[in-house]
Amino acid sequence: GQSMENTYHDGQYLFMEKISHAFNNIDRFDILVFEMDNGKKLIKRVIGLPGETVQITDDGSILINGEKIEENFGKEQIINAGDAANEIRLGKGEFFVLGDNRNNSMDSRNSRVGVVEDKKILGTILFGK
Repeated sequence: GQSMENTYHDGQYLFMEKISHAFNNIDRFDILVFEMDNGKKLIKRVIGLPGETVQITDDGSILINGEKIEENFGKEQIINAGDAANEIRLGKGEFFVLGDNRNNSMDSRNSRVGVVEDKKILGTILFGK
């Protein structure tokens, strides 16, 4: 799909590593593959880590624990903060994820996806070809 453009494109082959997430080795900006309750698999970038708070402001800034983070993965400025317009507190084993194509991505801002629990993570993307 289009949600990870310009980083990855529809039809591209991606190489996933399945072990490190089992040892809690997931870092901010890693790209995850996870499974939703309906069995659909999604690919998104990690923005918020367990124990943090995440909020997206009216100007599209991403706040982690109240501090603006600097990142340049988004294809464009965020227009719709969705559920993240209000601060989201991540619990143990929970991650906040966004697609790089921020205005064309169903991600943690949408309650249909919500925060990603570690038990739903299938792996992390190493690279695409």
